[in-house]
Amino acid sequence: MALAPGLYLVATPIGAARDITLRALDILREADVLAAEDTRQARKLMDIHRVSVAGRPLLPYHDHNGAQQRPRLLAALGEGKSVAYVSDAGTPLVADPGYQLAQAAIAAAHPVFAAPGASAVLAALSVAGLPTDRFMFAGFLPPKSAARLGALGELAAVPATLVFYESPRRLAPALADMAKVLGPERPAAMCRELTKRFEEVRRGRLAELATYYAEAEAPKGEVVVVVGPPMAAAADAETLDMALARALEGNSLKDAAQIVAAATGLPRKQVYARALELSGK
Repeated sequence: MALAPGLYLVATPIGAARDITLRALDILREADVLAAEDTRQARKLMDIHRVSVAGRPLLPYHDHNGAQQRPRLLAALGEGKSVAYVSDAGTPLVADPGYQLAQAAIAAAHPVFAAPGASAVLAALSVAGLPTDRFMFAGFLPPKSAARLGALGELAAVPATLVFYESPRRLAPALADMAKVLGPERPAAMCRELTKRFEEVRRGRLAELATYYAEAEAPKGEVVVVVGPPMAAAADAETLDMALARALEGNSLKDAAQIVAAATGLPRKQVYARALELSGK
C-alpha cells in the first residue's frame, strides 16, 4: 500500500536490530525517497530485515550537508512524494541533525509523521532506577569544563531527573563537574551500549561514579548519564548534615553550602549557617 505524501521520521534500533518496529519496516519498504544520517548504517539495517532499496534514492543527510540536501528533499515533498528519514540510531531529531529538515517541511506545509521506536533516552530512564515521573533531556554538555560548569549550574535546581548524552572520553571530567555542581550525593546512573552485547549500567552517587571513572579506563560505546532530581526541599537534619560533611571534605565552606543548597533545594543561607555550625566556626 502506497504511503501518503509527507516526511516520515523513522526511529531505528540503538543496538539490537530486532528492536525496529513493523511500521518502520513498512515505511522503509514503501517510501519514494530515503534519507539517512549514515547511508551505510541504513543499508545494513535494511539488508538485515530484507528491505530492498529497489532503485529508490538513498540520500545522505547529516550536519555537514544538510543545507545542500534540504532543497532536494523538500522538492520531493513538493512533488507529492513520501520521504523517510532515519537517524544513525534511535529517534530522529533527538540530538540529531533532522531538526532543520522537519522544521523546513513544516514551514512549507508538508505533512510530517513520526514512526516512534527505540530511544536511548527512554531506554536509560527504564534501567537507571531513578524517578521517571518528570525528566529533562539535556543533550550533550559543552566539552570544555568552564562552559560545562555553567550549563550544569542552570540545571542544578530543575526539579526533575536529568538525562545527558556524553562522549566516553569526556565521561570522567563530566561526572566530576556534575558532582561539583549538582551535588555529590545526587543519585545517578551511567548507561553504556544499551541493548548491545556489552550493555552496562553502573549506579551510585555522583561522587562515587566520578571517583570510579577518574581511575578506570575510559569506557567504549554510546553513553547516557541519568541524574536523579534534587533531594526533597524538606530534607531532614541528618540528611543535610551528611550531605554537608561530604561536600566539606573537598570544598570551601562557601562552595560546600552552594553545592548542598543546589542538591537539596534548601535556601543557601540556611545551609551556610548549618555548615558554619558543623565546622565549628
